[in-house]
Amino acid sequence: MNLEKLARKGYRVLVVEQTETPEQLELRRKEKGSKDKVVKREICAVVTKGTLTEGEMLSVNPDASYLMAVTEGCQRLANQNANRIFGVCVVDVTTSRIILGQFGDDAECSALCCLLSELRPVEIVKPAKQLSPETERVLLRHTRNPLVNDLVPFLEFWDAEKTVHEFKSSYSRIVEQSVSGSLNETNLDGLQSQVEENGMGWLPDVLSDLVKAGENGSCALSALGGTIFYLKQAFLDETLLRFAKFELLPCSGFANIVSKPYMVLDAAALENLEIFENSRNGESSGTLYAQLNHCVTSVGKRLLKTWLARPLYHPESIRERQDAVGGLRGVNLAFALEFRKALSRLPDMERLLARVFASSEANGRNAKKVVLYEDAAKKQLQEFISVLRGCELMAQSCSSLSVILENVESRVLHHLLTPGVGLPNIDSVINHFKDAFDWVEANNSGRVIPHEGVDLEYDSACKKVKGVESSLTKHLKKQQKLLGDASITYVTIGKETYLLEVPESLRERIPCDYELRSSKKGFFRYWTPSIKKLLGELSQAESEKESMLKSILQRLIGRFCEHHNKWRQLVSATAELDALISLAIASEYYEGPTSRPIILDSSSPDEVPCFSAKSLGHPVLRSDSLGKGTFVPNEIMIGGSGHASFILLTGPNMGGKSTLLRQVCLAVILAQVGADVPADSFELSPVDRIFVRMGAKDHIMAGQSTFLTELSETALMLSSATRNSLVALDELGRGTSTSDGQAIAESVLQHFVHKVQCRGMFSTHYHRLAVDYQKDPKVLLCHMGCRVGNGVGDVEEVTFLYRLTPGACPKSYGVNVARLAGLPESVLQRAAAKSREFETTYGLAEGVK
Repeated sequence: MNLEKLARKGYRVLVVEQTETPEQLELRRKEKGSKDKVVKREICAVVTKGTLTEGEMLSVNPDASYLMAVTEGCQRLANQNANRIFGVCVVDVTTSRIILGQFGDDAECSALCCLLSELRPVEIVKPAKQLSPETERVLLRHTRNPLVNDLVPFLEFWDAEKTVHEFKSSYSRIVEQSVSGSLNETNLDGLQSQVEENGMGWLPDVLSDLVKAGENGSCALSALGGTIFYLKQAFLDETLLRFAKFELLPCSGFANIVSKPYMVLDAAALENLEIFENSRNGESSGTLYAQLNHCVTSVGKRLLKTWLARPLYHPESIRERQDAVGGLRGVNLAFALEFRKALSRLPDMERLLARVFASSEANGRNAKKVVLYEDAAKKQLQEFISVLRGCELMAQSCSSLSVILENVESRVLHHLLTPGVGLPNIDSVINHFKDAFDWVEANNSGRVIPHEGVDLEYDSACKKVKGVESSLTKHLKKQQKLLGDASITYVTIGKETYLLEVPESLRERIPCDYELRSSKKGFFRYWTPSIKKLLGELSQAESEKESMLKSILQRLIGRFCEHHNKWRQLVSATAELDALISLAIASEYYEGPTSRPIILDSSSPDEVPCFSAKSLGHPVLRSDSLGKGTFVPNEIMIGGSGHASFILLTGPNMGGKSTLLRQVCLAVILAQVGADVPADSFELSPVDRIFVRMGAKDHIMAGQSTFLTELSETALMLSSATRNSLVALDELGRGTSTSDGQAIAESVLQHFVHKVQCRGMFSTHYHRLAVDYQKDPKVLLCHMGCRVGNGVGDVEEVTFLYRLTPGACPKSYGVNVARLAGLPESVLQRAAAKSREFETTYGLAEGVK
């Protein structure tokens, strides 16, 4: 517990264990003449935020704690106009996931920012003094106080060539151990099932592809090298690599976005739309993730996060997921809820499996030389039984849920719930372990007593013990016959067993080779030479049996690990079903009507992308959380044949402009994740990327003012947006003088509307913009409705209607907000008078914001 607390606070904790018994110390003193007076102790683990594999907080929190290695500046990627190249390796040690990627990035490091905002790594590994100042600033800005490790370039943060060489030598050691150790040849096949021969040795597919990619994979391999070196220092490298799941970083690089399967949500979108973290305290309450997350398994929650970070882009993929979500509603909802109820008892199976896989080989704190004064084997056994029970529960739950396939056409659900397809056939394997030993008894006693026929070595040892015991029984009968008394029997006194208890009346008949051991009134107890010989044999046989019993758990775990691909597939199928059910029931928590979005195909380049929503509500805001009144739904049409592709939005301060912008973006994300949307009807041409610019924020540590930050984000939009993107700009240009701000805002709007021709919403207090775009058919003028009445004195009192209304609004009614904020009456009166004075001088359309 204290280890975890220290690691979470950012300390690097060295774990020292005793690696010698007092008897071994004595032996060493005699044999080697050592003068040591204390037993040996050695460092067996180095634990940090990113290398914690167990703990109380870890078991409660399903969020992954990522360790991320970053390197920069390899050769330019082919066909990419990139300012810089990044190689990253992301590791979740608790689940043995290793995600590798290499991508080109722009001057603002947008792709890297996006990755950091999604993953929020708790630990960074980087080559010392090798990253550019911009990259260093990005690592500081888009993380949450991670532990930073600077490694010596080449020597510690290896290049691609050394990484491949070191990986192969580690991997060949693992394979050798797997053959000679507790894992048999069947498991070796399992280890290599995702591995291919490439002439120089064994490499997993992902690594093999990166090696073949040459320069286009060298940065990613170097990042893996830095990771392996770092994990080696933590005694975790071989444990992790033995059963590692290698994945290629999805969506790495933002080039050729149309061919990619996912929508891109960059750092600005993730943060401004509060997808995973709210802007108040950085927690998940009030976020889109919190709204959609009704998963009951930890692995389901992690998968849902991944889906939200990368919504689908291809219409067919979105429809397939919609079909799966729809197939878990209606008549099938009862079965889905039963499935959830059963799984709610499940521990974090992905992490638990990783721990059991790691314990299949002795190293680090599990090393054979480590002397523990607590029953570590008992804890290991309980975890193993927990995994077995969990796998059985998942298999049973999936099997029960498969009854829904009779009235479901979803290809995804048929795949996930059909044994031998998306669902592994594990019944025979589970039954093998059920027949192997009594799980309840083993869990209570902390010892595995295998059933007959399960372990040949143990059976052989038991046979020897029984053989000796049988010989002792035969010997007893022989002595009874010899002495002519059937009442003679064996007794145990203290530590002495198999004592022949003979009545005193037969003392005269006792052969001279009987050895008298003890007596009691009327009886004498003897050992015969045969008993003494058989006792020696029995002691040896029992010692052998005990030895076999100690290693039986290791052998069972080894046998369990042979099927590691099946167990992982089972966890993966369960997680996907859990996440789909979560999406299916999430719509119950929206306010107002919900509908399944109609996803339109972008069949021709001439077709105008469309966004159409009737009675669009907000997926997160509800009237009960707003305190008073209800949330006002709106009808919104952006793009599509004969409609404007951009909405220019004006209206009073606090009238709901920013909320409407967020609402539209969140609805698009929901639709492309495959969930229902809070609307009467909803149609959408898929969006390849959402660009969001809202809120005033600076990056003082990076030397960037509020206005520079704002324009940097806008520059990225202008250079990266495509016809299929969605742009949400909130009050662009307010950080400078009115004339400059208005000029920049108008130029940016002009570029999006006429050059990029994408869909978007642009909220502004520059009322002159509305005048300029009155006659442009590609821009629709709208405002957030309000009712104006006479307030105290000359200050107008505004009632917000929160209704999207056609036409422009001539004023922002800022003095009204000043009144709500509680500014003194004298200040308000003066401000109202000044406002009228400006309007008379400059005209309403040019009113100062």
